Amino acid sequence: MKAKKLTRFAAIKTFQHVFEFPENMADKWTGVFQNEHPIVLELACGKGEYTVNMAKAFPAKNFIGVDIKGNRMFVGAQKALNELIKNVCFLRIRIETILQYFAPQSISEIWITFPDPFLRASKAKNRLTHHKFLAMYQQLLKPGA
Repeated sequence: MKAKKLTRFAAIKTFQHVFEFPENMADKWTGVFQNEHPIVLELACGKGEYTVNMAKAFPAKNFIGVDIKGNRMFVGAQKALNELIKNVCFLRIRIETILQYFAPQSISEIWITFPDPFLRASKAKNRLTHHKFLAMYQQLLKPGA
C-alpha cells in the first residue's frame, strides 16, 4: 500500500462520523445524528462527494454514504469534517451485510448512483441492482419509500 493510502486509512479511524464495521448499530442512527430526520443511503458512494453535497442541499435529511473502500471515502469524510456538515456520515462495510447495520423499515431513500456493472453474465449476482440486493434494500425501506 502506498503511504497516502495508509495515511487516509489512519485518518478515517479518527473521524467520529466514519464507522468501520460497527457492531450493534441498527437502532443507533438517531443518536448518531441527534435528530429524527429521514435517513438516505448512498450505496457504493466512492469518494462520497455526492453524499456530502446532498447533505448540504437537504439539511432536513440525514445522509449515510456506504462503501468498502476507506481510501476513497476519506475524500468526502474530510470535506464533511472541514465544512462542519452534521447531517452526513459514512459507513465502511460490505453491502452484502447491510441488514446488520439498519433496522427494518428505517430508511427513507436508497441511492445507487454509480453501480459497478459487472458486465460478464457470470458476475451478474454481484451487481448492486441484482434481485438478491433489491430484496435486502426492500427490507430496509419505510413503507411507501
